[in-house]
Amino acid sequence: MTKYQLLTVLLLLFCLTPVRAEDGSRLWLRADASAQAKVTANKKSPTIDIAIKELQTNWHGDKVNLVIPAKAGIPSSAGLTKEGMTGEGYSITGDAKKGITISAFSEQGLLYGAYHLLRLQETGRVEYPLNIQESPQYNLRILNHWDNLDGTVERGYAGHSIWKWDELPNTISPRYKEYARANASIGINATVLNNVNASPKILTAELLEKVKAIANELRPYGIKVYLSVNFSSPAILDGLKTSDPLDKDVQGWWKNKVKEIYRIIPDFGGFLVKANSEGQPGPQDFGRTHADGANMLADALKPYHGIVMWRAFVYSPSNEDRAKQAYLEFMPLDGQFRDNVIIQVKNGPIDFQPREPFSPLFGAMKHTGVMAEVQVTQEYLGHSNHLAFLAPMWQEFLESDTYANGKGSFVANTISAIAGVSNIGDDINWTGSHLAQANWYAFGRLAWNPQLSSEQIADEWIRQTFSQDESFVEPVKTMMLNSWEAVVNYMMPLGLHHIFAVGHHYGPEPWGIIPGGRPDWQPWYFHNADTIGLGFDRSSTGSNAVSQYFSPLKEEFNDINTCPPPFLLWFHHVPWQYKLQNGRSLWDELCYHYDLGVQQVRDFQKVWDKQESYVDAERFQHVQSRLKIQARDAQWWKDACLLYFQEFSKQPVPYDIERPVNDLEQLKQVRLNISNYENASR
Repeated sequence: MTKYQLLTVLLLLFCLTPVRAEDGSRLWLRADASAQAKVTANKKSPTIDIAIKELQTNWHGDKVNLVIPAKAGIPSSAGLTKEGMTGEGYSITGDAKKGITISAFSEQGLLYGAYHLLRLQETGRVEYPLNIQESPQYNLRILNHWDNLDGTVERGYAGHSIWKWDELPNTISPRYKEYARANASIGINATVLNNVNASPKILTAELLEKVKAIANELRPYGIKVYLSVNFSSPAILDGLKTSDPLDKDVQGWWKNKVKEIYRIIPDFGGFLVKANSEGQPGPQDFGRTHADGANMLADALKPYHGIVMWRAFVYSPSNEDRAKQAYLEFMPLDGQFRDNVIIQVKNGPIDFQPREPFSPLFGAMKHTGVMAEVQVTQEYLGHSNHLAFLAPMWQEFLESDTYANGKGSFVANTISAIAGVSNIGDDINWTGSHLAQANWYAFGRLAWNPQLSSEQIADEWIRQTFSQDESFVEPVKTMMLNSWEAVVNYMMPLGLHHIFAVGHHYGPEPWGIIPGGRPDWQPWYFHNADTIGLGFDRSSTGSNAVSQYFSPLKEEFNDINTCPPPFLLWFHHVPWQYKLQNGRSLWDELCYHYDLGVQQVRDFQKVWDKQESYVDAERFQHVQSRLKIQARDAQWWKDACLLYFQEFSKQPVPYDIERPVNDLEQLKQVRLNISNYENASR
């Protein structure tokens, strides 16, 4: 055999050999770190040093120059204009011959520019000459960790918390820097370290030293640290007789505590507060308002430029429709909050459901800062077992027209910040599922630029995480883009919501009853199935939740004939035989949606199985196993819901779709040990 024949055989063997095993720990940051680019900068700092190192080792061009203009007058050669540019914005100009210049008004902007240049390289999108200028739409782009001090994570499906409180501050996990790097690469600039159901202990001197250690690791990547606080901390930690926000001693306690925090962490961001919600203490315990409580904390933070993020997720035991309660509590307070208070509003009026109309608070609070809260972790979307790429959900939300100031008043333009409830844990692949990493990535990219399309975001993530081969990219991208709608189809189509198994929210339980529980904790409260029909009547003849929206949207929602089909059962109790615009009865349409969801997930399995030659065995098999679980779960959802609702509709399942394969009484006996189920499926 000649050396040329040998070389041919070796090349053939290389092509046929599976890609090396991969655990997913590198996320989308997989650039070949063998580059030796020449990188210069006109300033020095830990943040700029990171940008230089990233480009030196990963940029496969020749020269890159990092520039922060020395004077207010920006030289034209920097390619930077002040118009529309924030302190975190950047410009990228130049070509392959003369080199690239990244310009920014801040060190953080240079770092974001460096990561964007590498993103263009890794997605095959570098087109010379470069002339790019970008700024984030929102100054605050924050991840909320629902992590507890004991290492558990509420609604976490990727292991324990990445914050090792028992080891801090002496032992610093290398994952803190890796976490910061991943966030900076997609423009996330802040993090809340602990659960909104906060332990007062987070404010003790011992814990603040541990927070300081984390903040030191995140700071060079431009990430500020925030904390969730318990409103009763003064009484619990130091024995004050009250936590009344109008009490002078309580106000003094918070001012002293804030002063202590900033002495330890000078760039501390502020507080996130869940108050008078789901049993958490708050100002209403003392006859005060949300504004009274938020303003007390805001006054303490104001000298240090800190902010208060006050959650609007509130609902009380009452006869009022739960979907209306946040609006009813917060709208009368519009204009009463300090200017460093921002109201954090969930994307929908209920609770991160698979699909909800946007909360009517968006656009309505015209004199108060409002931020959106979305859920990256898949509490209601199959946990880390189900593929549900959420960029299309968030895009639908952000592009919803509130009509607050006439046509074109999109949600994205009514908010000043955005938060995502993290799906990150200490699993080696960070998110419990390799494909769930895409939701972390998508949140960061949409938080930076809500005008980005789901297609572009999916394309970027796939090319950076797996392969740039079009034969892989296109089918996997289509699968991802269809996945959220598929989950809605097999779980809760046409506006159904909150019919999950109680407690863990995994699996269907439309028949569920919590003995002695409040009505709005019961699935029947939300679906109202009876012999007449299905759905929650929020029209003007029902709870009148439609009145909280602006015209002409409230009229559109109010009329059963014009209400968008995805929200039909959200706003109306619809007769089983009601004819939809496509000519099908409600019952038949429900059946077709559930069946379609099952078929879609089975198709995802076929799509993925064809990609084996493009993916390392470890990640391929992991995703394959999750899709098998999802296919079984989709059938479970379809059978449970159709067989249960059929008891009311008395209608046959259309004969051209698959029959349910399970028995309803057997499904009612399912008692899932969710921790065992998740551990077994890893």
